[in-house]
Amino acid sequence: MTVAAVTTPDAVTPVVTTTPLLEPPALLDLLPAAGAVSWVRRGEGLVGWGEAARLEVTGPRALAEAAEWWEALSAGLDVDDRAEVPGSGPVVFASIAFDPAAGTSVFVVPEVVVGRRDGAAWVTTTGDADPADVLAAAPATAPAPVGRLRYADGALDPASWCATVAAAVARIGAGELAKVVLARDLLVTADAPLDPRALLARLAARFPGCWTFAVDGLLGATPELLLRRTGRELSSRVLAGTAPRGAGADDQRLAAGLLASAKDRAEHALAVDSLVRALEPYCTTLTAPGEPQLLTLANVRHLATDVTGVQRRGGARGRAGLLELVGAVHPTAAVCGTPTDAAAALIGELEGMDRGRYAGPVGWLDARGDGEFGLALRCAQLADDDPATARLFAGCGIVAGSDPAAELAETQAKFAAFQAALES
Repeated sequence: MTVAAVTTPDAVTPVVTTTPLLEPPALLDLLPAAGAVSWVRRGEGLVGWGEAARLEVTGPRALAEAAEWWEALSAGLDVDDRAEVPGSGPVVFASIAFDPAAGTSVFVVPEVVVGRRDGAAWVTTTGDADPADVLAAAPATAPAPVGRLRYADGALDPASWCATVAAAVARIGAGELAKVVLARDLLVTADAPLDPRALLARLAARFPGCWTFAVDGLLGATPELLLRRTGRELSSRVLAGTAPRGAGADDQRLAAGLLASAKDRAEHALAVDSLVRALEPYCTTLTAPGEPQLLTLANVRHLATDVTGVQRRGGARGRAGLLELVGAVHPTAAVCGTPTDAAAALIGELEGMDRGRYAGPVGWLDARGDGEFGLALRCAQLADDDPATARLFAGCGIVAGSDPAAELAETQAKFAAFQAALES
C-alpha cells in the first residue's frame, strides 16, 4: 500500500517564470537557514527554498507514482522559461529511500530555484514574486556557532559491527552471494542547532568535485553520480573500492596499492557490471571503460568508472523517464551488493538499522525530463525533533577476503568527511 502526503497541482500557483541573471551568484550563499534544497558541484548546479508542492510516497509503485504526480503537476503550470537549459523552468528536488517500497521518498518543488550552468545563471519563481526582489531578500545572517559536539554509537558499536562484517564474509564464503554493502551510523549532538548552510558551505569547500546536496534534512557531499539525463544522453559515475589518503610518499603508495588490489578491483567490477546490466536494455549504445581510474578526494581515494550511453527512441524503454531509469539501476552493487535480492536481505538481517534515505538516489528533475541523481553518501540526516542532533552514515563493500578491522577503518575515514564539516 502506498502512503502519500501530497500538495496537489490545484494548490500550486500555476505561473512559473525563469529569468536569466547577468551576474552568476554564489549559490550556497543564497540559502536560508531552514527549508533549503541544494545540488551544487564546483559552484554550479541548483539551489532552492520555499515549498510550492511536496510529495511523500512509499510502496511498490513509489517512483512510478512520483513520476505521474510530477508529469501532472508540471503539465498544469503556465511556464515562461527564458533560459531553456537543463534545470530551468519547473524543477522538483528528490530524496528517494534506499528501499522505495518500504521507506518514504520525498519530492519537493521549491518556490524559488537559482541555477548556474556553463557560465549562465537564472532564477525560477513559482507565483508572482519578482526575481530581483527574491535575490535581494537572500539571507544576510551568518550561521551561529554550534558549540561542543558529542558523538555516540548508532545501531551497532564498532565491535558489534566488525562481527557483522565477519558474519557477512562467512556467508559470502558459503556461496550465498558475491558482495554486500554494510553501513553503520553515528549520532552527534551539538550544544546549539546545526545550521545546514554552514555544513553545506564547508562540504563544498572541502569536496569541490563532489555534489553537495540537501533535501528535507538529508545533506552531504556525494562523489557518486547514479544517473544524469540530458536529452537522450545518459551518464553515470560508478565508485567501488576505497583506500585512505596518506602523507608524502605514503599517499602514492596507497594509491598504487588501490589500483593493484585484486579485492578492490573485483568489488569495483561487480558495481560496474550491475549498472551496465540494468541500463543496457534502455540504450542503443552504452560505453564502460575496461579499466577504472582513481578518484582522489580530500580524505579517501576510490576506483571510478564513468559510464555513458544514449537512450533508445522507440518502444516503452525509449519512453522511459528519468525516474523510471533511476528505479531500474537502483540499488547498484555499489550500495547494496550482488545478487541484489540476496544482498538486500542480508543488509536487513545484519545492519540493525533503517537506512531511510541514506544510500538512496538524491537529485533533481525538470519538466523536460532532464536531471541528475547521485547516491546519498557521506551524509547526515538532521533530526526533525531536535535541530541540534544528526545521524551520520558510512558504509563499505564486503567481498571474499574482507577484513573487519580494515572495513571499520574505511567507515571511519568516510565519517570524517562530514565530521570535518561539523567541527570546522
